[in-house]
Amino acid sequence: MAQDFESSKCGPLGSGVLEIILKRWSPRSFADKPVSSSDLTKIFTAAAWAASSFNEQPWRFLVGKKGDETYAKILDSLIEFNQTWAKTAPVLILSVGKKTFTQNGSPNAYGLHDTGAASANMSLQATALGMHTHGMGGVDKDRARANFAIPEDFEVGAAWALGYLGDPESLPEQMKAMEMAARTRKPLAEFVFAEWEKAAQL
Repeated sequence: MAQDFESSKCGPLGSGVLEIILKRWSPRSFADKPVSSSDLTKIFTAAAWAASSFNEQPWRFLVGKKGDETYAKILDSLIEFNQTWAKTAPVLILSVGKKTFTQNGSPNAYGLHDTGAASANMSLQATALGMHTHGMGGVDKDRARANFAIPEDFEVGAAWALGYLGDPESLPEQMKAMEMAARTRKPLAEFVFAEWEKAAQL
């Protein structure tokens, strides 16, 4: 049953896209199973190899394992809706991007963009290891900054839940419906353009 559920969440395999990309999705139900240190090392090593402007590598990741202080601080930084389900994940992560270039202190307009690229690598590596991530924009950024004394030169990005897929039946009814819903994507013509709002001919 669990395998069937996982299969139902996979994107269209006939599309020619790498299977690991199609298998990545964002559950809210996580199993009570820890993530090993070796797997976390692989996941963040994958993040390290993301592209970034001038190779600044502006990303920082605060990582908490369930039961430790970092986990509690990240959970405390989430909005209530996300706290409801994210507290079941064995690992919580907070991404942060540096707003200036280290070399000369000039503004880096791509800091969060590049942190997002590192986060995507992180998510795909987690998928390759049989796990899932769920990124959350529902973060109280001021609380997160205060909880971790994040310097002003860094911008709080997103929070991430990481772990193994759990039983969707354990979720509250509203969240269960969201968990079970079919995944959809916009057609390419809606976001791949030759001119503004004019679809590119690929």
